[in-house]
Amino acid sequence: MNFEICTDCVEGAMAAEKYGAKRIELCSALSVGGLTPSFGLIQQCVENSSVEVHVMIRHKEGGFVCSELDINLMKVDISMAKQAGATGVVFGILTAENTVSNKNKELLNFAKQLNLEVTFHRAFDFLIDYKKGIECLINFGFDRLLTSGLKKTAEEGLDVISFLQQHYGDQLQIMAGSGINSSNASKFASIEVNNLHFTARKPISFGNSFSMGDVMVVDEEKIRTITNLF
Repeated sequence: MNFEICTDCVEGAMAAEKYGAKRIELCSALSVGGLTPSFGLIQQCVENSSVEVHVMIRHKEGGFVCSELDINLMKVDISMAKQAGATGVVFGILTAENTVSNKNKELLNFAKQLNLEVTFHRAFDFLIDYKKGIECLINFGFDRLLTSGLKKTAEEGLDVISFLQQHYGDQLQIMAGSGINSSNASKFASIEVNNLHFTARKPISFGNSFSMGDVMVVDEEKIRTITNLF
């Protein structure tokens, strides 16, 4: 089983290495689904761990529809990720009708020219036709798909994830994510999904009246208990 730890800190990358994870998905602003991290954070994760660093390319919260200005900005961020030493990038662009946008192809080609792997993220779970959607991703040349099977959690979406693995898993990697824990992780191995994605962090203090956010730390115990299952 390959594990991808979603993290927003250098300590997360170090913990991922410690427990044998293959990759991290590096983000900022995990409370809104993840946004593009800083150059410094990418670079320090690369320098302080041996895991693959895959960088979220999403500069604004609230959805997955992008303008040409957005695409140009995302190209700059992809270049930044490469310069900082990343192995791959993670993005997903939809149309206003919740179909896979052709703009993904432009970004994917740009990333591939930089020898970066490319993952399509959970924008997939908003699609109106996921079978047509995954065929688009395969035709575009994505390496990997992160999905919760169109549901809030991957466990709830297990049937769809199983279908995707059975019918498309030989054409791109299917990675299950959202709500993965030590009590359900083995269910994904049983349907031959061999890539799991999960966040492992916990609060140690809560935000104050100035709304600066909670203080979070890496939940090493969660990483340890899940990785020890396999």
